[in-house]
Amino acid sequence: MSITVRFFASVRERVGKQLEAIDCAGINNVADVWRQSARVPMPDNLLAAINMEYARIDQPVRDGDEVAFFPPVTGGAP
Repeated sequence: MSITVRFFASVRERVGKQLEAIDCAGINNVADVWRQSARVPMPDNLLAAINMEYARIDQPVRDGDEVAFFPPVTGGAP
């Protein structure tokens, strides 16, 4: 029983890893996933997704979910 955690771009650099599988015991929401996996303070502007859909930090997660963390998306031509 596990949750797959992915880190992208500057978030990956900050936590020092790209991918991890964590035990889902004691995990209730996205914030819990961050705390157990990242082990650094959560940035204020962090974005998250559960199974490739944007998610709130307080959104529940379940066994088998994939949770991704990434910085705010910017870009486009002026």
